[in-house]
Amino acid sequence: MSKVQIKVNDNGSFRVTGDVELIDAEGNKFETKETFSLCRCGLSQKMPFCDGSHKGKFQSVVRANQQ
Repeated sequence: MSKVQIKVNDNGSFRVTGDVELIDAEGNKFETKETFSLCRCGLSQKMPFCDGSHKGKFQSVVRANQQ
């Protein structure tokens, strides 16, 4: 199995890269590509995917704690 990467974009989506299976609460699979973006602002009209609706309306900058 290949390594999956999820990048938390500043003021934007979760960018997912790799061989991922995305399923809903009932076990139904979403059709995905090798790279896709998930909404984290709640404004997308294509949930759970990002459609860019966050631009200028959502602010969140997350950094990992380096210890």
